[in-house]
Amino acid sequence: MATATVAKTAAGTAMEECVVSLYAEVGSIQETHLRELLQDEERCAAMVAEHNGLMLDYSRQRVSMDTRERLLELAKAAQLSARINSMMSGEKINPTEGRAVLHTALRAARDDKVVLDGVDVVADVYSVLDKIQAFSESVRSGDHKGHTGKALTDVVAVGIGGSYLGPEFVYEALRYDAEARAGASGRKLRFLANVDPVDVARATEGLDPSTTLVVIVSKTFTTAETMLNARTMRKWITDSLGTDAIAKHMIAVSTNIKLVSEFGIDPENAFGFWDWVGGRFSVCSAVGVMPLALQYGFDVVRKFLDGARDMDRHFATAPYEQNIPVLLGLMGVWNSTFLGHATRALLPYQQALLKLAPHIQQVDMESNGKRVRLDGSELPHASGPINFGEPGTNGQHSFYQLMHQGRVVPADFVGVIKSQNPIELENESVSNHDELMSNFFAQPDALACGKTAEEVRAEGVPEELVPHKVFPGNRPSSSLLIDELTAFSLGQLLAVFEHRTTVEGFIWNINSFDQWGVELGKVLAKQVRTQLSDSRKNCAAVEGFNSSTARMLKKYLQ
Repeated sequence: MATATVAKTAAGTAMEECVVSLYAEVGSIQETHLRELLQDEERCAAMVAEHNGLMLDYSRQRVSMDTRERLLELAKAAQLSARINSMMSGEKINPTEGRAVLHTALRAARDDKVVLDGVDVVADVYSVLDKIQAFSESVRSGDHKGHTGKALTDVVAVGIGGSYLGPEFVYEALRYDAEARAGASGRKLRFLANVDPVDVARATEGLDPSTTLVVIVSKTFTTAETMLNARTMRKWITDSLGTDAIAKHMIAVSTNIKLVSEFGIDPENAFGFWDWVGGRFSVCSAVGVMPLALQYGFDVVRKFLDGARDMDRHFATAPYEQNIPVLLGLMGVWNSTFLGHATRALLPYQQALLKLAPHIQQVDMESNGKRVRLDGSELPHASGPINFGEPGTNGQHSFYQLMHQGRVVPADFVGVIKSQNPIELENESVSNHDELMSNFFAQPDALACGKTAEEVRAEGVPEELVPHKVFPGNRPSSSLLIDELTAFSLGQLLAVFEHRTTVEGFIWNINSFDQWGVELGKVLAKQVRTQLSDSRKNCAAVEGFNSSTARMLKKYLQ
């Protein structure tokens, strides 16, 4: 990685000087083991940030106090605060699509004001939120009934990508929260994303069309996969209840009222969102709010939005050295660009967060998986790392072997102090949750400190096995500890990782808010779809493809 070229990711001598100083810092860090860094109690105490029920400890990152100061200077040189303000105030910081980036406005306070093209978008947001509240409460109370007069107790949300991953993450995280669980009593929420017909079977299994409401989530109402599933669900309803049932059993989250109406959905039951909301950042819009409000009640969703707003304000106002998303973003840039690590693990020690990693995988990799800067010039280094993860302790029995003795994978651990479902058995030394959290505290230390050959020998291990039982350590991680997993803290957590991605993108000077990389495959899929249709219906020969694809298509069509 050439220092001079990396420095061009942001204009100005200050940025270049920061990059040069950080590359100079790499050498000394490579010679310093985390065992040594963790002996410095003053350093460790300084590498903690807390905000309203969240505590971040990044002392197990491979950074000295000098490294941290240089990273903070990098943030200043990149004009991070100004760029955060530009995003939140509605400037069109997505230049390739000419759009503002205002997912933070989705959870703004009612009396906040954000003006875009002469329009107060916060007023628009609350117009939709009020409409969602009224509709969801009418369904939950039984005032809005199905075609046969039965209450609509079950919901299938149809969407893909950000229209599915974010809402499913929140749904799963709150299933065993006491307030949310009470709100969900007697209700079911399913998600249908994949066009694989098996997913349709999974989504509808055990459901009765007469008590089911289908929510179609598609901004343009043209997304190929979503609309095929929408037509499939329409047939599922009409085969049982007749064509007239559509108006009572299907609603839309979309801005294309014409196509919504042509589909058979009452335009009054269409709930909009805006082009300044990227799909992967849309869970706080009608995309997530509608199905979640139907399942848990609007009051629970309101608390989720409040938590996200709380973190937005922390992100916008806290000094860098106490700013949780900024610190996580800086550690990400350090590990990826300067230390050269290509992967990153997200490891929540809370089963309720089983869908956190898949959602943040999309948030981060679709945002920062870019090859060019904002000005179109090619990046001289990789930008976004490969993100993956699994709840602990499951992941320990899956991929931690590689993390401990194979590749270095920087990790972010997430733990919760209070369990949503506490269990304590008689004659057990600790509760089930304490057993889980014992691993949450142990694994970062094991990754950081490892075990030396001398320590292995001291255990009486035969010499021929010593190399196999050595743990190099020096594996960096951060730990985020949450007081309790509630709707509010879940909103905070979502915003933490959304903003971490934004910080990294701002420092790399890339556009984190477009996603042209998803388009080419869609275009080629249309060609394949046309071929399959012609071959199935008209026995047309396979043509127009390279020989490898043609061979596979012929095999598929046999």
